[in-house]
Amino acid sequence: MIRQDSRHCSVNGQDVPLTPIEFSILWYLCEHRGKVVSSEELFEAVWKEKYMESNNTVMAHIARLREKMKEPSRKPRFIKTVWGVGYTIE
Repeated sequence: MIRQDSRHCSVNGQDVPLTPIEFSILWYLCEHRGKVVSSEELFEAVWKEKYMESNNTVMAHIARLREKMKEPSRKPRFIKTVWGVGYTIE
């Protein structure tokens, strides 16, 4: 469950403490559920800055989000990577 008004997230009844950036990434993906969002689009939407090539910022934040959500790294249940394209949430 994710609630924008309280910036609260929980998975299977367990609170997931997120930084403001992590919450914004998760919220953006949820708003675009079912759509593949590129790292560039995600970066520009969350950080409000121009995306630079070879920027691993989004990837690092997605990895931390998955860890906090107790997602298995090999087969994540929530945030999926579409290799060469971006990320999606189902």
